[in-house]
Amino acid sequence: MKRKLLLIPFLLASVIYAGCGKSDNPKIDKPPVVEQPAGEQTEAEKKITAAQWQTTQVSDAIVWKYYHFTDLFSAKQSVTVLDIDLNNKNLTLDIPYVSSGFLKTSEGATIVSAAAAINGGYFNTSTGGSTVFFKKDGQVITPTKSGFTSYRENAGMTIDNSRTVSVIAKPAAGWTTVSSSTLLVSGPLLVLNDKIIAQVSQSFNTERNPRAGVGVTKSNHLIAVVVDGRADEASGMTTPELAEVMKALGCQSAMNFDGGGSSTAWVKNHGVVNYPSDNKKFDHEGERGVATVIAFIMRN
Repeated sequence: MKRKLLLIPFLLASVIYAGCGKSDNPKIDKPPVVEQPAGEQTEAEKKITAAQWQTTQVSDAIVWKYYHFTDLFSAKQSVTVLDIDLNNKNLTLDIPYVSSGFLKTSEGATIVSAAAAINGGYFNTSTGGSTVFFKKDGQVITPTKSGFTSYRENAGMTIDNSRTVSVIAKPAAGWTTVSSSTLLVSGPLLVLNDKIIAQVSQSFNTERNPRAGVGVTKSNHLIAVVVDGRADEASGMTTPELAEVMKALGCQSAMNFDGGGSSTAWVKNHGVVNYPSDNKKFDHEGERGVATVIAFIMRN
């Protein structure tokens, strides 16, 4: 069945993608969603659900999964998943970062003694440092840079009390109105309230590239996904395709983080476990320096 856009009423076209935040944030407009008949899975969702994932138990709270699809979205796809149980009291999240220069995902993970990690948000590729809103432990590290593409900063991952995580849409009044102690912004928003969000028809969304994203499930698991690309073995995904993957993995809310050559998943004692594309080879050596790293830490 063909899907169609259901445009939920909104006040101003310029804030369609502002979305809605948590109940303690200002009331905002809802983004347009992609209508899908209740209970009906897409072909991609069926393949993702049926896949025999290679599974490794990293810790009590972290499971690392990998599968190489030969025909997902009519293409070869290499997908790494970190399934993080946010209910585990020994788990904490941290976001190591640099204000200038560059920090590899593996380096950030090692600094905070993480069990697993993925890359974070967008950054200045010339001088380093985040280019999107980032607040850590109540302190604003960087605002979103002037002129930054709106649909690439319309979602945020909040962290409270080290492991209470939400994915939210941008409030109409801006990111400074979000009360959470830690907030890392990126975009686009992929899934909200168990609905896939319609995307702006721009090459960033419609072209296939390596991708990284996170989402939160009904059972309070964080799902971190890294999709490889720019290789014969891995085509990469559009953002709508990534949204389908996140929803198929059970995410009720999900967002896209920095992708391309930045897309990296790291696991303790295994190193980089996906196939970063920065060296133009399908191996584990093409890791790129970034500005922020999302680290999952086990405290004994």
